Amino acid sequence: MSTSPPEPRQQPRNPLHGLTLEAIVIALQEEYGWAGLDERIPLRCFAFEPSVKSSLKFLRRTPWARAKVESLYLFMLRKRARQERG
Repeated sequence: MSTSPPEPRQQPRNPLHGLTLEAIVIALQEEYGWAGLDERIPLRCFAFEPSVKSSLKFLRRTPWARAKVESLYLFMLRKRARQERG
């Protein structure tokens, strides 16, 4: 008897669903720059020789920092939505 893996749950209201951490970091870096990211979330990976690769390495090992980055990303999305509405 063969069992297939369960269907992935759809999360239509979760703006982070389907996004990679890399995509989030790149979007934030493009929006704020490394200096702006360091101002908003003071982390060494944003302040000293910043790169996407080093940031990902740190954020994947540090859940509290990842949560802050995801929260900033959601804030950025809300801010953009408000600006589009006028």
